Amino acid sequence: MRDTTSTTPETRPAAPARDTRPARPARGRGVQTVLEVVGTEQLSPHLVRIHLGGDGFDAFLAGADPDKLAKTDKYIKILFAKPELGLQPPYDLDALRETLDPDDMPVRRTYTIRSVDTAARSIAVDFVVHGDEGVAGPWAARAAIGDTVSFSGPGAQFAPTTDDVGHLFFGDDSAIPAIDAALEALAPGARGLAIIEVGSAADEIALPAPDGVEVRWLHRDPAGASYGALLVDAIRALPAPTGRVEVFAHGEREAMKQLRGTLQGDWGIERRDMSLSAYWAFGRAEDRFQAEKREPVGQIFED
Repeated sequence: MRDTTSTTPETRPAAPARDTRPARPARGRGVQTVLEVVGTEQLSPHLVRIHLGGDGFDAFLAGADPDKLAKTDKYIKILFAKPELGLQPPYDLDALRETLDPDDMPVRRTYTIRSVDTAARSIAVDFVVHGDEGVAGPWAARAAIGDTVSFSGPGAQFAPTTDDVGHLFFGDDSAIPAIDAALEALAPGARGLAIIEVGSAADEIALPAPDGVEVRWLHRDPAGASYGALLVDAIRALPAPTGRVEVFAHGEREAMKQLRGTLQGDWGIERRDMSLSAYWAFGRAEDRFQAEKREPVGQIFED
């Protein structure tokens, strides 16, 4: 699950320059793209990669902000409808609200785009799957070639800086696609550390980290640990960085709150050098999780 709040600094030119690029069609907020499943991969027992393409890909690419497509944490908001209702995307949500019970409305779930393949005219989206738990995971587990899906976006905030800094990546299962993409985007000489908490050793996947970036995996299930507990403990055990670092830390909300205290309070990392937010919250469906962003319980930073 995703929280789109990011604290990554935005680089601005000293003076505005005239934009001579040809205008591209504006994509309105909530405008739906419909793509079809063109391939599936079982990356690990609990991680499925779905490749989405088809006739809607060109419109998706034309309507997407190129700056967002260049980010490594780009995400889409997918609409999932109950199969038994026979609804066909794109969904006219206003019309459906007039005819369906609230419990039968399509639900939104937020997922990271792992990659965009312009040659194959497809995007790859990774799903964490735990049996019949949730809505999106079971859909991904059963996805077949030709199935259609409707979504809005992409949105995005983060890409690793090219400055000479240490790179720190911290997250759980939900952050693997964004960390994976960020590691792939690093320069060959980059240095840093990635710590990722997953269920077990079987949930580890190969990551394209440069030689100077160490990848550590933490296994939650053998330790009988709650989500995020091992991650928080491992980071608190690290020595504070002595030079400037850039941090990308995303995962379960309460764990991210605790990490904020370590990163900002104990280590003194400036907020502009952190992309820190919750992708999900234990015991919360996404609708409630998103609503709580406006409440004290949903705030990662205290200011």
